[in-house]
Amino acid sequence: MDSELDGYIAAHTSAEPRLLHELYRDTWLRRLYPRMCSGHVQGRILKMLVAMARPHRVLELGTFSGYSALCLAEGLASDADEVHTVEIDDEAEPFIRGWFDRSPLGKRITLHIGDAFDVVPQISTEPWDMVYIDANKRHYVGYLDMILPLMSPGGYIIADNTLWSGKVADDEALRHDPQARGVAEFNERVARDPRLETVILPLRDGLSLIRVVPA
Repeated sequence: MDSELDGYIAAHTSAEPRLLHELYRDTWLRRLYPRMCSGHVQGRILKMLVAMARPHRVLELGTFSGYSALCLAEGLASDADEVHTVEIDDEAEPFIRGWFDRSPLGKRITLHIGDAFDVVPQISTEPWDMVYIDANKRHYVGYLDMILPLMSPGGYIIADNTLWSGKVADDEALRHDPQARGVAEFNERVARDPRLETVILPLRDGLSLIRVVPA
């Protein structure tokens, strides 16, 4: 997609709240790999998906700067609903908590620092209605295996970066890039699992929308 069309899409997408705009700028100033931040258009999609699905419990794997968690929380129907977000980088915690504290939506978010494979079993006291995966691409299949038994029937999984710069369809890249292989294996697993319905949207680096089919 060319930059002119990108600009058109952004101009005709609902504006992000001012605090999110400031967080996005601060991410580019203070965090390594700032392109990992969801940003305006994808953030509005996340907020809309939550508003449409009306989940009570949302799990995010991979907090990064906190931008996407705030977008997920923005879409919740009430303060009784909640987002739990897991970040493995403990050095990012002060940055993330600082922005959550600045937002009135921060009270809807619980930040957990640690490895998702350790944290998620401890916090899954009730089923998850929606899970957003944007963490280590090598572990996408492992995340899927972990969360599927913990999902509500009819719940949704959203997975980011599922096109991985087109490398998922490039045999040469798959031989040399373990993250591309992890994403490609995840896509294959999801597409072939009869318990799931899925579509990959060609948004940014690929966004998969996955529905857990009720038994």
